Amino acid sequence: MYGLWKPRVLGAWKVPATGSLIFAVNHSHNIDGPMVMGVAPRPTHFLIKKEAFVGPLGLFLRGIGQLKVDREGTDRAAVTQALGVLGNGGVLGIFPEGTRGEGDFASLRAGLAYFAVRSGAPIVPVAVLGSSERQGRLTKGLPPLRSRVDVVFGDPFEAGDGTGRRTRKALDEATVRIQKQLAAHLEDARRLTGR
Repeated sequence: MYGLWKPRVLGAWKVPATGSLIFAVNHSHNIDGPMVMGVAPRPTHFLIKKEAFVGPLGLFLRGIGQLKVDREGTDRAAVTQALGVLGNGGVLGIFPEGTRGEGDFASLRAGLAYFAVRSGAPIVPVAVLGSSERQGRLTKGLPPLRSRVDVVFGDPFEAGDGTGRRTRKALDEATVRIQKQLAAHLEDARRLTGR
């Protein structure tokens, strides 16, 4: 990442050095995940759509510990692997919106709340800004080479309500709390970076 672009990493000191953790990353461009993997202070295992696991790229993604997920339904194998990462004190990376979009955390899928409430792992909001501002001239699908991309890590927070409940209602309430925290972080990150 540092060879192709100019990442500016802010707030990395907020990421706990040990223990299970979930990075909740906004997603507006296909380099957002690799950018976070490349600059994060801890190794990260992202849930990545199964369509990306083809040919040499699939072998590479598996080799660096990324997790294949089928987004069409509940992928029990992916859920088990993700909970295993958290159970072993690792970092799980999630795009809570489920797919690329505006990257504004406006609509979250329930997976993030499930993993956070089930594992008890704190969530660190991560805003990637500048990856989708403009296209490169050589490769239209990527930001211009050597352009600045900001990665802003936020303060860790707990998603649950402290009761340990894992009911549908508790997960829905956790999703609302998470969405507010992520939106506030994104707003702070934009103000901080001027983007």
